[in-house]
Amino acid sequence: MSERRCDVVVVGAGPAGLAAAVQASRAGAQVLLIDQSIRPGGQFWRHAAEEHDADPGRWHHGWSTYTALASELQAAVDAGDVEYLCGHHVVTAQQISPAQQIGSAQLQLTIQPVPELAAGARGLMTVRAPAVVLCPGAYDRQLPVPGWTLPGVMAAGGIQAFIKTQGVAPGRRAVLAGTGPFLLSAAASVLQAGGEVAAVCEAANLTGWVPRGAAAALVPSKGAEGAEYIRLLAKHRVPYLRRTAVTAIHGEHRAEAVTLSRLDSNGAVIEGKQRYLDDVDLVGLGWGFVPQSELVVQCGARTRVDVDGSLIGVVDVHQRSSVEGLYLAGEITGVAGATAAVVEGRIAGRAAAREAGYTTGGARQLAAAQRDKVLRVNHRAFAQAMHRAHPLPEGWESWMQQDTVVCRCEEVPYQRLKEAAQTLSAQEPRGLKGTTRTGMGWCQGRMCGTAASCVARRSGAEGAEESAVAVAKRPLAAPVRLADLAERDPSA
Repeated sequence: MSERRCDVVVVGAGPAGLAAAVQASRAGAQVLLIDQSIRPGGQFWRHAAEEHDADPGRWHHGWSTYTALASELQAAVDAGDVEYLCGHHVVTAQQISPAQQIGSAQLQLTIQPVPELAAGARGLMTVRAPAVVLCPGAYDRQLPVPGWTLPGVMAAGGIQAFIKTQGVAPGRRAVLAGTGPFLLSAAASVLQAGGEVAAVCEAANLTGWVPRGAAAALVPSKGAEGAEYIRLLAKHRVPYLRRTAVTAIHGEHRAEAVTLSRLDSNGAVIEGKQRYLDDVDLVGLGWGFVPQSELVVQCGARTRVDVDGSLIGVVDVHQRSSVEGLYLAGEITGVAGATAAVVEGRIAGRAAAREAGYTTGGARQLAAAQRDKVLRVNHRAFAQAMHRAHPLPEGWESWMQQDTVVCRCEEVPYQRLKEAAQTLSAQEPRGLKGTTRTGMGWCQGRMCGTAASCVARRSGAEGAEESAVAVAKRPLAAPVRLADLAERDPSA
């Protein structure tokens, strides 16, 4: 297994990772930027293959920020200051014991090529560095609903990703449902791609924004972005239904219709307040986002549960975690959007370069650092307000049926989870995993983890953070071939 060393390793080439890599290289550090995709940008600035993308900025907010960062990254790569290792997964991340330390390296990563992106490539590689910036991003949080395994049902983020890469909507007539402002963004993408949106269903009543107007005012760009989406929806006469959820999806071989239900103040279905909406071939479900926390948990860094229920890494004002040399930026410190991720990436990049022994002083640099700290506070305040105004509905189990699949990979129905939690003392996610196989499949609980944690906690047992850590705790953060593991040096 090959091994290399560098000053700063940045994991993830999304908004936070790009900003961190650029900032660290400005200070003179030798940076290794690792990302699983072929092109930088992450999920937010995800785009089609260059040769098929005549107008790449059409589907993106903040495209000028991306082009500036991508241009500076390319210049740093050309100058030899940054090595951009695209198409690679980080499999493990860990602290180096004092007995194994060589020089100033404190952290070690094991990486491998992404098989579907690197035909014929194989083997594991070890990277050691005094400073690592983790910017792993997030994925769509899901709650199960009867019929959600039908073709034509996608995550709201998946719909937007499809449009960004393909330039067309994945369906003719869509319903977007869940909670949070991202539903508006996904609906706008469908409209811009030529599709029709039959309704946007928001589970919250939005009154949670009333006492938090000051926090929203701290980030006026968010208000402007929301107003843009609202104007587009109004132009196309798209109904925006508050305290409403898609509680069933109907169809023989694919999604064809949905049941819309009015929700009470706890998010439970109000009987007699349902209506059937047909002629729907695309359903987008989105309940916020879950940070990719596997590598943070592997390193043993301190975590906590954010106000939206997601597991996040705890950092100081320099984005430094509780593990020496480990910095976190972007959604892993709390879902707050791309603009906040860029700000945190810059802060983490400066701090990581200092950790590796490079100075980032100077009047202009200090002024920029101070501005970033203020921006970070403002964006975090906005994110907290947003999460409180758009909570997960506590009564979501009211729309479940006994045979509704919760774990799609292992086809585990809701009834089996309830029975295991109530009669087999499987009152935490790992117990459910062992008794029902929930979370044992290809996605390793990323799709069903939220629902499984809720079912387990309501049946007794563990607190929110212990449940979240149990879902995120994985010895390998990505699939690895047995042959590659067999070739690994046991002492590495």
